[in-house]
Order: sequence, then structure tokens, then C-alpha cells
Amino acid sequence: MPLAFTRIGLFAKHNNTSVSDTLKKLVIYLQAKGHTLFIETESNVLLADTPLTSVAREEIGALVDLIIVVGGDGSLLNAARAVVAHQIPVLGINRGRLGFLADILPHNMEQELEAIFAGQYLKEQRFLLSAQVKRHNTVVMQEIALNDIVLYNGGLARMIDFEVYVNDQFVLRQQADGIITATPTGSTAYGLSAGGPILFPTLNAITITPMCPHTLSNRPIVVDGNSQIKLVVTESNNIAPKLSYDGQVYFDLEIGDEILIKKHDCEFTLIHPSHHEYFSVLREKLSWNVHLLQD
Repeated sequence: MPLAFTRIGLFAKHNNTSVSDTLKKLVIYLQAKGHTLFIETESNVLLADTPLTSVAREEIGALVDLIIVVGGDGSLLNAARAVVAHQIPVLGINRGRLGFLADILPHNMEQELEAIFAGQYLKEQRFLLSAQVKRHNTVVMQEIALNDIVLYNGGLARMIDFEVYVNDQFVLRQQADGIITATPTGSTAYGLSAGGPILFPTLNAITITPMCPHTLSNRPIVVDGNSQIKLVVTESNNIAPKLSYDGQVYFDLEIGDEILIKKHDCEFTLIHPSHHEYFSVLREKLSWNVHLLQD
């Protein structure tokens, strides 16, 4: 049985005219269909002429049965982290650049939504990562990420030194610009640009990809999704690195900090149009087989 989707929460990319236009058209369409609408507080600035009931980012998931995001994949990542605990499905209207996650195009938005509201859609369960930073055996930071957790050098053109453990087994000590720990969802994001593998999005696996490692023999590895990964900022560092969650939440680390990474307890539900095909998305976004299209 299809979900009712009668109460809908809206997220949008801020400070973007094209997003504002699409969001307003979406609101008019949904109101005409009789849906009850709520909008994330910061996104509400895009609707100055059509104000809706605004709700804080962390609270909107408790009020709705569907989230629609107008923006790019980054906007969808932000919404996913906010509502995952409420187990609310999310779909995206793409006003960004790539659209691996937000895959409904604005020009046929109403047609696609009509089919989705009629129960014609695909659902995917994606897992997130949870990472906590321990300093002198005390947790000083904890956050979740749908794409990746990245230990990096803080923007300086210097390598950092760190150790990697998987399930308490020592893997290696590494000098590099950093290291990317990614979900299958994040394997087509930052990890891909660093030479990491592409994982099918529903696999139960985590990728560990070094960034510019100081050795030619180093390669990305893939571990079981139920593994616990530990990164240790070693005492030999002359700079304090940083940690990022989905490239949106940042934390300043100190020498000796430990980062413990594992699968988050709750999964995220992503909704696609019924005609969605993952490998078709890869061909389009990564320009595979372009020479065949030109023949």
C-alpha cells in the first residue's frame, strides 16, 4: 500500500533564485492537492510572499510523513541527517549540479509527483555513519553523516599522520592529506574524486580511501558495514587536523584524538520515481559511454 503523504515538510537550498521559483511552484501545486505543508525555518525565507508554518530543522520530522527537498544533493544530505531519527522518507527536486540523490527535474516535477502520490515510486534504504571524537577518554563531539566522515589537514598544504584500526585490528599508519570513510551513498561523492570505488547504494559496506597518501602502494579498502573504524591522530603531527561530516559539519581535532566510526542505528529512506535506474544515473552523471552517443 502506498504511503498517504498527506503532511509534507519542505527543505530548500538557501539564497538561490532558481530554487525559490521552483519552491513556490511546488507549494502552489501541493496546496491545490490538499496537502498540509510545513517548511524548515531557514528555508522559509524563500517564501516571503507565500509564508508557511515554519518548524525548526530538528523538529519537522515529527510532524510530517514525507520530506521534499528543493536543491542539490547537499541540501538533501542536510535534510536526511535532520529527519533520519523519525524514519521519514525523503525525495529531492534537483536544483543542484549532479543530482545523484535529488533526481526529479523541475520541468516535470508535477508529473513525477502525481505518480508518486499515486503509489508509483521506488524506495531505497540507505545507512548513515555515526562518528564520535574521544579526547582523553571523553566524548567531545558526535554527529552523523549520510555520505562520509573525512579526516583532513585543515586546508594546509601539509600531510598529517594517523593510524587506522578496523574492529580493533591495526590496519596501518599513514601519512596523507587525510582519509575518507564513506557509505555506499557517499562512494560517488568525495571518495570517488579521491580514487575510491563505487559501491551499489544498498550494499552493507564502508569504503576507506586515503587522500594523496605518501606511498604508491596504498589503495582504498572496503570493509563490512558492521565494522567499527578507529582513526587516531598521532603525536608526531605538527598541525591539528579537522574532521568533517558530509562536508557540512566541521570539528577541530587535537593531537591524540580518537575518531570512532560505525553504522548509525537508524536508516534513511530515499524515494525515487518508478523509472529510476542506478546505472543509468551513473552513465549520465559520470559521462560514461559518451563516445557511443556521439557515433
